[in-house]
Amino acid sequence: MTETITPEIFDHLVQLAALELSQDESEYLRKQLNNQLKAIHELEAIPVNDSDEITMHGVSYTNKTAPEMRADIWKKNIDSEDILGQAPQIEDGYIIVPEIPHEELS
Repeated sequence: MTETITPEIFDHLVQLAALELSQDESEYLRKQLNNQLKAIHELEAIPVNDSDEITMHGVSYTNKTAPEMRADIWKKNIDSEDILGQAPQIEDGYIIVPEIPHEELS
């Protein structure tokens, strides 16, 4: 592994994200991020032949083996009133979400 997240880089990222972390939290999170980075580097090191087709999942589906696409049919949810009845605040059929307090960053 040639790249790691140094404490200086991590501190800069924490500052950009406006996070408040204790020293133990910072060190733990930095080590976890470096573990993820190490795993990415290991995946990059796997040799791949140019003849290998790219897939989105582990099973290569061809037109012959792919399951038939199902019809996209819209169905009204008959319990929508029951679902909306669980929300603390509703207006015109929409759930009202309270504003999240925040501070402007300089």
